[in-house]
Amino acid sequence: MEINRVNTRIIPFRFEYHSPNSLEEALALLSKYGSEARILAGGTDLLVDMKQRLIEPRHLIDIKRIPELRLLREDSGGLMIGSAVRLRELERSEAIKLRFPLLREAVSSMGSVQVRNMGTIGGNLCRASPSADAAVALLALEAEAQIAGPTGIRRSPLEEFFLGPRMTLLKPDEILTGVYVPYPPEDGGSSFMKLGRTSLDLAIVNIAVVLRLKGWTIDHCRIAMGSVAPKPLRLRNVEGFLLGREFAPEVLEEAAGMVEASIKPITDIRATAEYRKEASRVLLRDALKTAMERCGGRRP
Repeated sequence: MEINRVNTRIIPFRFEYHSPNSLEEALALLSKYGSEARILAGGTDLLVDMKQRLIEPRHLIDIKRIPELRLLREDSGGLMIGSAVRLRELERSEAIKLRFPLLREAVSSMGSVQVRNMGTIGGNLCRASPSADAAVALLALEAEAQIAGPTGIRRSPLEEFFLGPRMTLLKPDEILTGVYVPYPPEDGGSSFMKLGRTSLDLAIVNIAVVLRLKGWTIDHCRIAMGSVAPKPLRLRNVEGFLLGREFAPEVLEEAAGMVEASIKPITDIRATAEYRKEASRVLLRDALKTAMERCGGRRP
């Protein structure tokens, strides 16, 4: 495949643009054109790939005009985020600020304001990057992916949505329509941390923690990490170890020592595998302490 690196301001091949007004219309177009079609939302990744001729779809299906994909809807159990909601909208949302500060913290760390003004939550998740900041926060919040296809609507735990780098469980004729995020414990605390050379960089390691204490005993704990495996993942072995234990320095040290068993980092241009392992242990301790403080506790 010839990669265009000469002029990335243009898309150097012909394609047909479609702008459906309903989900049904979008699904019909996707069914009609199959592998020749791509879903367009913000386009921050897709258009770059097209300009470089990494992919050459013949049909773009723009979903931004589909009303239900642009909404934030609360119910008694949580919040549905439409897949075409922009990252900047999440960052500014009062509902996110009040009930999901962890997600706001993660989204605010993603790229530049210009990128967040264009990028959408659905596009970010469908990219399935191992270092995706929003995905890590949503995993710790136990979010579910809502998917539409020819047979109707289905939901899947977000943990199962990611299969590997740039791979999801979406079938060729399906569209991610939203993400449902249950409310976290009201008396809990959370923390998102990211290690990178600058705030605009992809994460070398990132982590999200949701924590609740009863006295000093941990009775709710969810931990997710990114950039340490082929996909964002939950650290279930560490969660299980911490549940029911008293929050204390020696417990944190033992938990940090368990991280390596859950992760499979690689060496790349940003960091070595060994550096990521050590950084993961440090970030886990720091994120747990910050989440504990946000529960109303003090650093032990």
